Amino acid sequence: QVQLVESGGGLVQAGGSLRLSCAASGRTTGSYRMGWFRPAPGKEREFVAAIGWTTGTTYCADSVKGRFTISNTYATSTVYLQMNRLKPEDTAVYYCAAAYARSWPNIAPAEYQYWGQGTQVTVSS
Repeated sequence: QVQLVESGGGLVQAGGSLRLSCAASGRTTGSYRMGWFRPAPGKEREFVAAIGWTTGTTYCADSVKGRFTISNTYATSTVYLQMNRLKPEDTAVYYCAAAYARSWPNIAPAEYQYWGQGTQVTVSS
């Protein structure tokens, strides 16, 4: 079992930055991947970024590449999403998720077994 708790959401003006955190507890060793998702029109949840828990290998969606960065601190079991140059269309609830997988990258929500409650990000124009 893995428990995930997100934090760091809030209100920011367009062009600003936020850093989301996701604290993980439970079994997060081995072939775990951590991901960030957000709702999108026509989709239940849209992939944003993922990271290999022990490798640190990252993968980002094209829509956020160059603006968002995913990272983790293995010692504190925390994964981060640094969001820069935010746009109003980035407004969403951001969910942290954990997947036990051997493939890579993992961009489908169905690949993730554990989910946090989400944190709201609002970008004003």
